[in-house]
Amino acid sequence: MAAENVGDSAADKRHVYKTAESLYKLGVAAVVNNYSTFKDEIRSLPASLLFDLYYKLYQDQTLCLLNLEFTDIDVFSTMLKVSNKRLQLLRSFQALMDHSRRITKDLTAAYIRKCNSVQLDPSSRENVIDLGLRLGNFLGDAGWYAESEKVLVTCRDICYMSDGSIYCIQKLLECCHKLLHTQAAFYNFDGAEQTFQLAYSLVQELRKTDNTTNLAGLFTEFSVLYFSRSEYAEAYRWSIDALHQAACGVPVHVIVDVLRQVAKSCVVKREFKKAGLLSRQSVYLAREVFGVKHPKYSDALSDYAFFLLNFDLVRPSVDVFTMALKIRQELFGENNLHVAIAHEDLAYALYVHEYSSGRFGLAREHANIAIQIMQNILPEDHLMLASVKRVKALVLEEIALDGLLSSSGMQELLAEAEELHLSALKLSLATFGEKNVQTAKHFGNLGRLYQSMKKFEEAETMHLKAIAIKEELLGEDDYEVGLSIGHLASLYNYHMKKYKKAEALYKRSIDISLKLFGESYSGLEYDYRGLVHVYHELKEVDKVADYTYLLNNWKLHRDITSQTEYEPIDTDGEVLSISDITAQFFQPN
Repeated sequence: MAAENVGDSAADKRHVYKTAESLYKLGVAAVVNNYSTFKDEIRSLPASLLFDLYYKLYQDQTLCLLNLEFTDIDVFSTMLKVSNKRLQLLRSFQALMDHSRRITKDLTAAYIRKCNSVQLDPSSRENVIDLGLRLGNFLGDAGWYAESEKVLVTCRDICYMSDGSIYCIQKLLECCHKLLHTQAAFYNFDGAEQTFQLAYSLVQELRKTDNTTNLAGLFTEFSVLYFSRSEYAEAYRWSIDALHQAACGVPVHVIVDVLRQVAKSCVVKREFKKAGLLSRQSVYLAREVFGVKHPKYSDALSDYAFFLLNFDLVRPSVDVFTMALKIRQELFGENNLHVAIAHEDLAYALYVHEYSSGRFGLAREHANIAIQIMQNILPEDHLMLASVKRVKALVLEEIALDGLLSSSGMQELLAEAEELHLSALKLSLATFGEKNVQTAKHFGNLGRLYQSMKKFEEAETMHLKAIAIKEELLGEDDYEVGLSIGHLASLYNYHMKKYKKAEALYKRSIDISLKLFGESYSGLEYDYRGLVHVYHELKEVDKVADYTYLLNNWKLHRDITSQTEYEPIDTDGEVLSISDITAQFFQPN
């Protein structure tokens, strides 16, 4: 009987709760349905209740009214403080951007006006700084980096006007942290370098005191900046410094970002065991704390997929990139840079995955969507377009070569691919100069394209440029060097009949691949096949037999690997403490 009473009591409580929830929703709907009557009074309501009223406007697609409210910076400042409803705010904000594209500019202009008024009322400075940090950070999270940067630069200038106390230095450093994130994400490397120098000087100043400000998040942004500029050694160094700073008590979102960035830095150093540990832990932690519909989880998935793709687990990487894209689409729709980047990532993974099958339609579709979104948002000469143009050009080249098109159709696609590659190279040269890994990749891509276009001397020139730059920046045994060497070997082998040169390059490429990936690495197929062709042309029968054996042995290893079930995401993955993660990371191999 007692058990029955307990059950009845629990059922009654659930009924009361559902009734109260239903009454609350009815009340919100009633106010919204009579919005014109209550609009002058509702702003005095508690922030959480006010948020629900505005979100109901979004759900009812009453976007003109919502836009009027949200462009009032005092109202929007209140909404930014409702931290437990961030996802709803991101969705409704993106809907307003899709509706008119004015709200970011209006809020930015309103914030600048507030900053101008600080000179007349210095007592408002602290509140204006806090508003700038919240607004600038939100705009960056929402993918509107240009306005985010304007807000944070203005906020930084107000911080300069403060009294020089430790508190004010910390606020300026916090502003630099958020500004650096926005500038690096938006590829404003000149501005990011200035922000980095200022932040670094502030860190040195704080270290002269007894201040204990945790710098894990800031050092992560330092690493992101260097990584974006393809300066991988410095990116790795700063990411390790960030990991040393990470500890219990550091906000979870910072821990997730630290793990993601160290993992990415390990990937480019080909430290795959460490990269796998940290990228998986970032996914588990983001999933546990933020849930599976949160942008932080999407970010963790994207970086985990980056690890999988580089570790030659291409099919799982496609699955994970797809998951990340779906989350961003649900939050941001289609007209957003976060979504464009996710389309680009998936397009490239699909291009790699379908390289042997020739089915590039889906990769082309995602690349086209990414370009369209970026062209709607970005200036035509923005560096972000270089990467996605490169991906589309790679896809078009393969479609042109698959033998299904007429000669004129093939030439048309190859010409479009050349135009895209040249545009991407121009953007990269203007930003980085010639001595940069990204620029080298563009040279290499042009080399492959000119090979397809039967412009063999031009192809050789481009491949040699790519190899020279990569060797100088990354060393002679780097994966990127091996990739370019293999492409030049193919040119010498199949088109220029320089078989001895091709032989040496193939062997060097094989050595790099075996060292980094082992005997089942997918790229080995092309090098083994290439050497079989080389020795056939040189009439070295014994070596034809040797490399035919190695090719068959590779197929055996590859078949075994492909039969191994690999779950993209371990749904039961254990979240380790940050101390356990760092202990595993730094233990000797």
